[in-house]
Amino acid sequence: MQQHYVRPEGLPPVNGYSHTVAFSGRMVAVSGQVPLDAAGSFVGLGDPEAQVRQVFENLGRALGAAGAGFGDIVKLTVYLTDLQDLDCFRRVRDQYISTEQPPACSLVQVSGLVNPAFRVEIDALASC
Repeated sequence: MQQHYVRPEGLPPVNGYSHTVAFSGRMVAVSGQVPLDAAGSFVGLGDPEAQVRQVFENLGRALGAAGAGFGDIVKLTVYLTDLQDLDCFRRVRDQYISTEQPPACSLVQVSGLVNPAFRVEIDALASC
């Protein structure tokens, strides 16, 4: 069970996330996913949209392995190396995540990820 409090009174407007999500059920933690395909090949060199899409595809597979799906996500943590990729991230995210009941989310700009060509990494917390 999840209760989404997208914009509680007194908090600023949001863009695709909830300020608060209350939940119960089995917890599923998904490690940071990066733009690698099932063979371990890099996807999207110089193409932030392809990288974000691959990361969400990986998140979906990781969630599925635990019997969860995108609708079960209660919290995302997003790491971007370039904030110019934010609009691209939001466009792709909204194709995978409910825009009516979005999860809580933190977004952090980082100076780099494990592979210098990676522009994005996302981890998730879900409840199912």
